[in-house]
Order: sequence, then structure tokens, then C-alpha cells
Amino acid sequence: MIKTYLLLSFLMLSTLAYSQTNGDYLYSVGVRGYSYMQLPKIMNQTAGNSYLNTYFNSFILKFNDNLFSYRLNGGYVNHDMTFRNNCENCELVSGKVKDYSFKVGFEKNFTYSRFQPYFALDLGYRSNKFNGTSNNINPILNAQADMLSTSLPSNQVIATKEGFTITPVFGIKMNPIREISIFVESNLEFFYSYERQESIPQDAANIRSLEKFHKTEYLFNPVSVGIQFHIGNKN
Repeated sequence: MIKTYLLLSFLMLSTLAYSQTNGDYLYSVGVRGYSYMQLPKIMNQTAGNSYLNTYFNSFILKFNDNLFSYRLNGGYVNHDMTFRNNCENCELVSGKVKDYSFKVGFEKNFTYSRFQPYFALDLGYRSNKFNGTSNNINPILNAQADMLSTSLPSNQVIATKEGFTITPVFGIKMNPIREISIFVESNLEFFYSYERQESIPQDAANIRSLEKFHKTEYLFNPVSVGIQFHIGNKN
């Protein structure tokens, strides 16, 4: 019986020693292969913030220490969007959104088993720009325009947000071999931004209007899945 307990203890210690892979390497580089993410709200979207499925749109670089890993994150999204603005029968807006972010932070493992839950905190900068066209879809106004044999002009719209982010992250990673980790993350991002909304009617007058705001948003990113490669063995 004593031999059995000793054997089990040895196996457990061996597993723990094998699984402390991150601390054995100076750096980790990785990519998020899939993310289900929430974008900042554009103008006055009636359906709220948009969720997107993105693939290989962000990277991660980590500097590993015995207690913490220090993280650098970057991401980029270029996506076509169509949404209703102000109300369901007010405006239909179509265009392209470009969103990128850069963050720095730290990461701490809760355990050193083969499956390693961890917590991270990232601080950074985010920029979101939408460029598109807005068309009035109010049925009453369009009916009146038809009676007068005219059409309501469309508007060119440009909406930008720039600001800083604070992002707590919870995740879990698994080490199938010493040099590779597969991870799954979820985070809630606090985004404080300066916003500009510019509109130019596509008519003879072309009178430009500009509005400016400061806004706070909470963006929930339910899941990201990726892979990391550990390099620079300390031994």
C-alpha cells in the first residue's frame, strides 16, 4: 500500500513538473484563431452593439516570468455592416467598419496542472471607424416624395471612436506538448471613447453636420480560441 501511495505521488509530481511549461520558456507567441466578439456601437444602432465571428484577426506576445506573464495584444477587424439607425423605420445604414486595438497587460496562472485556468488584465487603445451611406426608410416620407416625383437624398456618414480600454480576462489553457498551449478566453472590455459623427447629404447643398460626444461602453467578448508557441528555453 505504501508503495502504491509513493507511486501515485511520484506521478502527480511528474505531471506538475511537466505542465509548468510557460515558466521554462522566455517568450510565447500566439494567434487567436476564432473569436466571437462585440464591436462598439455605431451611431444609434437600434439593435445595439453588433457581434461578429472573426478568424485569425489578433495576435498575442508574452514575456514569461516565474510569477507573471507580461502580454502584448493586437487586433484588427475590417467588416461590411448594415443596420437600422435611430428607429426601425428611420434610416438604413450600410458601409464598412474598421476596428483595431493594441493592449498591454499581465497574466497570472491559478494552478500549474495540465489544465491551467488564469486571470489577465489588459490596458490599451482602441480605434473604431465606420464609413457608409444612410437612406431614409420612413414609409410616410417616401410616399410623400413619390407623390411629388422626387426622392429623399441619401447621406454620407462617417462615425469614429477613439479611446482607452480596460479589459479583465478569464481563460484556461492546455499543454498537449511542452512547446505549445491551446487557450480559451472570455473578457469584458471597458471602453471610454471620444466620438465624432459626420453627415453630408448627397444633394445640391451638401451641408455638412458634425456632432461630438464622450461615451462609455462595456463590450462583452464571450469566447476566443487560439494557440501559443513557447520559444527561448531558459535551460
